[in-house]
Amino acid sequence: MKKFIETLKNIWRVEDLRIRLLITILFIAIYRFGSFVVLPGIDPQRLTSLSDQTKEGLMSLLDMFSGGAFSNASIFALGIMPYITASIVMQLLAIAVPYFQKMQREGESGRRKINQYTRYLTMAILLFQAPMYLINLKTQAAGAISNALPWGMFLLTSTIILAAGSMFILWLGERITDKGVGNGVSMIIMIGIIARLPQALGQEFVTALTSPGAGGLVKFLFEIIALIVVIAAAVLLVQAVRKVPVQYAKRLQGGQQVGGARQYIPIKLFAANVMPIIFAQALMFIPVTMARSGGENSAVLANLLDMNSFLYNFVFVILIIAFTYFYTAITLNPVQMADELKRNNGFIPGVKPGKNTADYLDNVMSYITLPGSLFIALIAILPVFARYFDINQGFAQFFGGTSLLILVGVVLDTLQQIESHLLVRHYDGLLSSGRTRSRGVSAY
Repeated sequence: MKKFIETLKNIWRVEDLRIRLLITILFIAIYRFGSFVVLPGIDPQRLTSLSDQTKEGLMSLLDMFSGGAFSNASIFALGIMPYITASIVMQLLAIAVPYFQKMQREGESGRRKINQYTRYLTMAILLFQAPMYLINLKTQAAGAISNALPWGMFLLTSTIILAAGSMFILWLGERITDKGVGNGVSMIIMIGIIARLPQALGQEFVTALTSPGAGGLVKFLFEIIALIVVIAAAVLLVQAVRKVPVQYAKRLQGGQQVGGARQYIPIKLFAANVMPIIFAQALMFIPVTMARSGGENSAVLANLLDMNSFLYNFVFVILIIAFTYFYTAITLNPVQMADELKRNNGFIPGVKPGKNTADYLDNVMSYITLPGSLFIALIAILPVFARYFDINQGFAQFFGGTSLLILVGVVLDTLQQIESHLLVRHYDGLLSSGRTRSRGVSAY
């Protein structure tokens, strides 16, 4: 406790760090305030039906990622997810379309162009999702919409407000990245998740109190212990970086090998981090859009909307495994790694440079990606197992899945950012070891 207090004092002494933290807190406060600003023409007292709809299924995830703004019919109701979806599409285009491949190789100017196209695509997605959200709002809580406002005018103005709200959230995230402690978009998502924790914990506690017999509180205590254990396991997962047995050496100008100068190529066991779950989750939101369009009577669609069904979790796991291989191939390009080794006079003992080295690295990554993807998939479906122990849907989401990995990953990365500022100025770090381990993990 004494070390923690001393660390807080050190943080306050560093002017640059203090300003960055205050700016981050300010932008987070603005985001949370906007989550409670209801759309014009909406009576917040009559949104009970919409709140009930977001207690179960995929709608609960949408509400969680938006920090409750979805069920509040807030100006921030669509949250940051449209931007995430647009980013995923752009990354896919950068793999499949030569024009975007060339743009990606142009360096900083290419990244600026891709970011610009991502924003355009985000606006297009918002102009589609906003009317769908408003139509669903009219279906679920028609009495909440003021009769004094014509439906066409309400649809037009609210679509503009919702689109502007999501773009403003994106702007806040970028400001947190530039002026705050970094990882702005991930920070926005994390705050939305944390905002739902007190309510979910309170509901679970009330359920334990009202359950028959004295076992309810004991069960609640075991749930808290299990949650702590799961969080600890998630911390180990996020921090997991493994060096595979890929040795390389360097040659001298004369062509001789440096004696004993063999090193390891660091390849992460979880190179894709939490991105495969975010990719898969974004695709699993498609049934929600289809249901809003009138397909909710389909039995298959109903199962895909049920997060506890076998079909939903089977498809979810398959998508996570597929996206893990896909994203690993993007982030760790074996051809590029082989070229860099060759340019730096490096080589893998027993493997010829060039194509043979690229094939060898590709095989190694394929071997270690499968167990990593299976482990991530297991974490992703842990909330389903929690539901089998009669844990409420809202509280069960914190036992695994995207929410837990994002929460843990962003918290650890934020701590690392703060610690780097402290260590540069010769202050002790946040941990007893004085330094957090480098993870390179972010929610997005």
